Amino acid sequence: MNTLQRLHAEFDQSPWVDSIDRQLIESGGLAELVSDGIRGLTSNPTIFAKAVAAGHYDELIARMHAAGSDTQAIYQAIAVGDIRDAADILRSVYEASGGADGLASIEVEPALALDAAATLARAQELWAAVDRPNIFIKIPGTAACLPAIENTLAAGINVNVTLLFSVEVYRQVAAAFIAGLGRWQAAGGDVRRVASVASFFVSRVDTKVDRALDVMADPDVSALRGTAAIANARMAYAAFEEIFSGAGFARLRAAGARVQRCLWASTSTKDPAYRDVRYVEELIGPQTVNTLPRETIAAALDHAVLERTVDRDPASAAAALAAIEDVGISMATVTDELLDEGVRAFGASFDELMGTIEQTRSSLAGT
Repeated sequence: MNTLQRLHAEFDQSPWVDSIDRQLIESGGLAELVSDGIRGLTSNPTIFAKAVAAGHYDELIARMHAAGSDTQAIYQAIAVGDIRDAADILRSVYEASGGADGLASIEVEPALALDAAATLARAQELWAAVDRPNIFIKIPGTAACLPAIENTLAAGINVNVTLLFSVEVYRQVAAAFIAGLGRWQAAGGDVRRVASVASFFVSRVDTKVDRALDVMADPDVSALRGTAAIANARMAYAAFEEIFSGAGFARLRAAGARVQRCLWASTSTKDPAYRDVRYVEELIGPQTVNTLPRETIAAALDHAVLERTVDRDPASAAAALAAIEDVGISMATVTDELLDEGVRAFGASFDELMGTIEQTRSSLAGT
């Protein structure tokens, strides 16, 4: 078995790919990744923006423009079409895993991140538009969207809660998952078929904390570089184990409900001083997902060393975060800022995506 296959077979971790475009689907590249052990797929506005800018959708845009479709309709056709096709390629994994894996994620527009009612309505629209059981609707883990997360799950819709940085916010998200799934069960729904993941962003934490440490220009403080992200994710996993082994989930667990797995996102290494597979190797453990860019998949297949690490010495993870606090860096401030920055960055990417579609429409109209 290769590294990806071993992650699942030996460690109960599901490797997913953090990438989508028409070329990946039509070339057979996604099917090949699935054959190599990839068990799911995530997307976001940044990924779609890059794919559209690369010209992969010029033919579709031209055809829809000629038919009188506006930019929003073209975006919907691109996103829904790609996710539907990806879900079809992943369907065999979904069936073989009993619905645990083989899912593709499509994101509610970032502009709705502070509007719970609009987020719920859009989640329902996207769920109906894609019309596949093996998809997630991605909803950001903002305070405003916590009701939307619960209500979407209460409607029996799979949810990928994205842009999580704070362990405390993760606890709130897990509570919304349990509440929503409980309401679905009370309404007569089958809890066994509803899936959810909590996407905890990793490398961005190191990037932000390391930058603050570098400003201090203290050799002793610099030893803390590269410790925040993994410690933060391991503390999230400790919270996951506590929550889903506890009494609050017991009734749902007895009915066959799945846990809301932690998904490690933003796992490419941004600092060249760090090992390129550090966010693979240091967060391996059961009932987790790691969603990887294609270059990180290639690196992991080539040289990742596999052993269970995600729950290794939790006291050490807590001590690492305490040491960062002791030098004057508030992790609460860091994670709050990262969430705000993430929402704004995805918003900017979505605006770029829509602008690129409009620009392509205009250029095609002039030819």
